[in-house]
Amino acid sequence: MLSSWRARLGWSAVRLLLTVVVVLGVFGLFLWGLGRDPIKAYQDTFRLNILNPRGLAGVLARMAPLLLTALGVAIPFRACLINVGAEGQFMMGALLGTWAALNLEGLPMGLHLALVLLAGMVGGALWAAVPGVLRARGWVNETITTLLLNYLAPLVVGYFVFGPWRAPELAFYPQTAEYPASARLPLLFGTRLHLGFFLGLFFLLAYAYLINRSRWGLELRTVGGNAEAARRLGLPVERWILAGMMLGGALAGLAGVAEVAAIHTRLKLDISPGYGFMGFLVNWLAFANPLGILIMAFLIAFIASSGFTLQITQRLPYAAVNVLMALILFTVLAKPLAQRGKR
Repeated sequence: MLSSWRARLGWSAVRLLLTVVVVLGVFGLFLWGLGRDPIKAYQDTFRLNILNPRGLAGVLARMAPLLLTALGVAIPFRACLINVGAEGQFMMGALLGTWAALNLEGLPMGLHLALVLLAGMVGGALWAAVPGVLRARGWVNETITTLLLNYLAPLVVGYFVFGPWRAPELAFYPQTAEYPASARLPLLFGTRLHLGFFLGLFFLLAYAYLINRSRWGLELRTVGGNAEAARRLGLPVERWILAGMMLGGALAGLAGVAEVAAIHTRLKLDISPGYGFMGFLVNWLAFANPLGILIMAFLIAFIASSGFTLQITQRLPYAAVNVLMALILFTVLAKPLAQRGKR
């Protein structure tokens, strides 16, 4: 059994390596076609984002919300639920966390920060509960509702940012007042790296243990594998559907409030460059595997950071990074499509 596990892990590593080689080759041709030197571009990207300590810290800082949003998709995925709404849950977590940050001021630092993070998780969980209830009742598919709620969340955030929570001293740009010091996640080593990264690692380890070695994980996977069989075994399928969605939403909400509490220190509309959608991509590429989530979150964070590097060193538009992400997605898609073609 151990040897077969090692063999599967080895083949996964080989496939990942081949994917990286193919993607870098095709993207290199893309750069060459634009009149850029692909070798120089890759050297600059690696040097500035991996070998440079501040650059690496920036990659890890971008990795933090990706870990949490990917887990926010992975937990429902284990129950055979497709949560496309991590972006909206991210925004609502930031919204409710901001309420706690601005209205619970005066509490001791540790307690205030804990309540801010908890409020963010509650915000994401409640936003995910709506599609969870609709799916559990069999009324509406969760893919549709979570996707639609992504468009509603920024409107709700915008109402508060443009309206009652708008900081009067910043009338030129709608945003809330700054978080008090007691509600902020500390930055580490003078970089953008913050404790949210370690929260992401903690929840990733907890997910890896619980999903594979606990009764909770077994029941969740049973519901996802065959809901009718789970019902006959006496499992509360509807309750597990709702729990899976709310747990996923809580982690996506935690990602949102952590990003604001550490990086932005105030709520505004542009707190996310699409972390919820990137988290969905991370989980899809990793197939909800904990180690895969860790690797793919780092890879996507590295690519996102590389976009800024290419803007400076190669004078490329940031949209070029979307080409690179699309190439990764298409390369990974090629394997199941090829297998389907053989059948």
